[in-house]
Amino acid sequence: MEDRYDFTGVESRWQRWWDETGLYQVEPDPGRPKYYLLEMYPYPSGPLHMGHARNYIIGDVLARFQGMNGHNVMHPMGYDAFGLPAENAALQQGTHPADWTYDNIRIIRRQFRMLGISYDWRREVASCHPGYYHWTQWMFLLMHRRGLAYRKQAAVNWCPGCATVLANEQVEDGRCWRCESEVDKKELDQWFFRITAYADRLLEDLNLLDGWPERVRTMQRNWIGRSEGVEIDFPVPAVNDALTVFTTRQDTIFGVTFMALAPEHPLLPRLLEGNDRRPAIQAYVDRARRMTSIDRASTAREKTGLFTGHYCINPLSGETVPIWVADYVLMDYGTGAVMGVPAHDQRDFEFVKEHGLPLRVVIQPLEGPELDESTLQEAVPAYGRMVNSGRFNGLALDEALARVAEHIEERRLGRRAVNYRLRDWLISRQRYWGAPIPMIHCENCGIVPVPEADLPVLLPDKVDFRPRGMSPLASSPEFLAVDCPDCGRAARRETDTMDTFVCSSWYFLRYLSPRYQGGPFRPAEAGYWMPVDQYVGGIEHAVLHLLYSRFFTKVLADEGLVREVEPFRRLLTQGMVLKDGAAMSKSKGTGVAPDDMVARYGADAVRLNTLFAGPPDKDFEWTDQGMEGAARFVSRVWRLVRAWKTGCQGPARPLSPADGELRRVLHASLRRMTVDVGERLQLNTALAAAMEMVNAAYAYREKVAEEEQNPAVAAEFLDCLVKAIAPFLPHLAEELWQVELGRDGSVHRQNWPRHDAGALAADEVTLVVQVNGRVRDRLVVPAGLTDEGEIRRRVLALDRVGRALDGRPIARVVVVPGKLVNVVAEG
Repeated sequence: MEDRYDFTGVESRWQRWWDETGLYQVEPDPGRPKYYLLEMYPYPSGPLHMGHARNYIIGDVLARFQGMNGHNVMHPMGYDAFGLPAENAALQQGTHPADWTYDNIRIIRRQFRMLGISYDWRREVASCHPGYYHWTQWMFLLMHRRGLAYRKQAAVNWCPGCATVLANEQVEDGRCWRCESEVDKKELDQWFFRITAYADRLLEDLNLLDGWPERVRTMQRNWIGRSEGVEIDFPVPAVNDALTVFTTRQDTIFGVTFMALAPEHPLLPRLLEGNDRRPAIQAYVDRARRMTSIDRASTAREKTGLFTGHYCINPLSGETVPIWVADYVLMDYGTGAVMGVPAHDQRDFEFVKEHGLPLRVVIQPLEGPELDESTLQEAVPAYGRMVNSGRFNGLALDEALARVAEHIEERRLGRRAVNYRLRDWLISRQRYWGAPIPMIHCENCGIVPVPEADLPVLLPDKVDFRPRGMSPLASSPEFLAVDCPDCGRAARRETDTMDTFVCSSWYFLRYLSPRYQGGPFRPAEAGYWMPVDQYVGGIEHAVLHLLYSRFFTKVLADEGLVREVEPFRRLLTQGMVLKDGAAMSKSKGTGVAPDDMVARYGADAVRLNTLFAGPPDKDFEWTDQGMEGAARFVSRVWRLVRAWKTGCQGPARPLSPADGELRRVLHASLRRMTVDVGERLQLNTALAAAMEMVNAAYAYREKVAEEEQNPAVAAEFLDCLVKAIAPFLPHLAEELWQVELGRDGSVHRQNWPRHDAGALAADEVTLVVQVNGRVRDRLVVPAGLTDEGEIRRRVLALDRVGRALDGRPIARVVVVPGKLVNVVAEG
C-alpha cells in the first residue's frame, strides 16, 4: 500500500471541489441559529506571512466547528485596502496604489485558498473599490447630518515621513505607528467625528462585553478616561479674566502653591503682552510644541517650566498663586491648566523641588504618623482628613469632596463637571489613497455636503501622490472643480481623504449585502446576522479599530438601521508569531511566507503547526522543527485510516477491556475537544486530545491481534476521528471521509461527534479546580486516581491555574478526592 501522503494533489483537488460546489456560500436561514465568525481583514500592502495567517487559521477552525454544530455560519473576507501602507509601498515600487493594491489582493486571495480557509467568496469586499467607499462617504454624510462631523483648526500630530496627520492613538512613543518617524505638531483645518458625544455609552456598554478579554475592556476604559470632579475658576486680575482648572481632588485646594499652564493655553498670549519675560517664554513654548504629548507627559522627564510674572487668586483661601507655564501640562486633558498641589501630587512635588517653590500639607492620613511638610520626601496622594483648610478642617473622604464641591457651587466659584481623556476622532488625512471626504467649499454658501445622489466622489486616477505636506488631490483641477449643490456657483471639493479606520469601522456590515446598491447594507440582513458572534484579531487594535467600530454601531443604532448597540459579542486577540525572538514584520521583511511552507509540508501541516504551538492568545516562536512534527502527524493520521478502514467490516462482538479503553480515550478526547474549541477557545489543547486519540488507536492495533479487533469500535473510532480533525485539517479530513471511508457529502457538513458519557461514567471524574477558593477550571481524571502528587501535577499544568497564580508561590494544595482541588497561593 502506498504510504506517502500526496498533500499537493489532495489539497488542490478539494479546494477546487469546495469552490465548484459552493460549499461555504451562505444565506440567512430563520430556521437555523446563525453564527457570524469574522477575522480582522488584512492590509493588502504585500503578501501575507505566517504572523498574519495565524489569525485566519484560528478563525477558520472556529467557523468550521460551529458549522458542524448546526449553525448557519457567515464567514466572509475582504481587504482594508486604502491607506498609507499601500500608498507608501506603491511609492517605493514606482507604481500606482490601485495597481499595487489589487495585485496584492490577488496574491492574498490565492494564499487564503491555498490554506483552505472556508470563506464565502461572493461576499468579498475591498475598501478602495468605489462600490465600497460610496457607502463610507455615505457614513460621513450621516455623521454630518447628525451633528457628529465637524471641521476646525487644531494642533495636530504631523508625521513628516508619511506627510500626513495622525490621530493621537496612532502616535506610539512619540513616533508614527506606520513609519516610526518622530511626530511634530502642526496647525491645520481638520475634520473630526464627535465620538465624545458617545463617551458615556461607550464606557457603560463595556459591561455588556463579557465575551471580551478583560485586558481589552480595561484598555478602552482607560482610553475613555471618565473622571468626576469640579471645575474651579481662579481669577487673574492682570487680564481681568480667570483660569479654569478641572480637578478630582477639590479637597486639596488649600494646598495649591502654584498654577501651571500648558504652552498652548489660550490665556498665555495675553499674559505675555508687554511682558519682559516674553522672549524666553515664547522660545520655551516653541520647543514644547515640537515635542509629542507622550514625551511631555513622561513621568521620567525633568519637570521644566518658566514663571510668567503673573498671579491668580485661590478662590477659597484668597491667596495669590504664581502662574507658571510647564510643558508637562497638556491641552488634551482637562482645561490645559493644573493647580499645583505638591504635597499630594508627585508631578507637582517634583516641579516645586526643581524650581524652589513651597508646599503645604492639607491632607493627613486617617491612620499612622502625621505628615510633616519640612521632611516630606515624596507626595502623599492618598485620601484622608483635611487640615490647614479653614472651615473644612476635619472633613474626610467622600464627605470632604462633597462639602467642598457644594461650597464652590453655592459661591459660584466653579461647578461640578465630568471630564474625559477621550478626544474627538480626527479623520482628515493629507494623502491620496483614501476615501475623499464628500464636502464642497463654496464662497457663497460655506461648506456644504455632497448630495447623496452624487456619491461616490471618485478618486481621480492621474494624480501625483508624492508627499509634499498637502493633499495630492489639491493638485488635480479636474477633481477640485465642482458646482455648489445649493447655489450652483463654481466651488471646490474638499481635498482631504478619510482615515482608513473610518473604512474599517463598518466593514462587518457591508459583508452582509456586499453588492447592495440601496444602502450600505440591508437592515433585514443586519437583523439576522448581527452582532458578530466571534471576532478574531490583534491586541494592537484594542483602542483604535474596536472603539471606532463600537462608536459607528451606536450611531447606526440611533439612526434605526441596526438593532444591536455592540458589534462584536466575543473577542479573541491572537498572539504574535515570532521569528528569532521578534514579531514577524511585512515592512521589515522578517516574515515566513506561507507559500513556501505549504509547498514543502502542505496546508494542513502549516495549519497544525500554527494551532498546536501554543494557546491562541499567546505568542509563539516559528521553527522548522515544528513543521516537521506537524507533517509527521498528518501522515500518521492518513496511514492509520488507510490501514484500518478494512477493520471496520465484520460482525459486532462484545467489548473487550482493550475495546473499552480505546472507547474511553476516544470519548474523553471528544469531550475535551468540544469544550476546548467551543467554550475555552484553546485550540492547542484540543489538538493534543486528537493526538491522544491517534496514539491510543496505534496502541490498540499493536496490542490486539487483527482478528480480535472489534469492527464496531474501529468504525466508530474512524468516523469520530475524521470528523474531529475536520476543522483543523480540512483537506485531509475530506480525503479520508469521501475517498478512504467512502462516505457521501462533505465531512464539513456532518454533525460534530458527541461523546458517549456511558464510555466515561465508570472511569473518570471531574474535579473542580480552585485557586484561593475561586473556581478557575475543571479537570477530568481517571476515577481511580488517588495519587495526590499526580493530581497536583495535572492541576498546576492547567493554563488558567497558571494565570491565576501569576508567579506567586504555592503555600499548599488541598485535594478533596473525587470532588475538588484548591491551590492556596501565598500573598
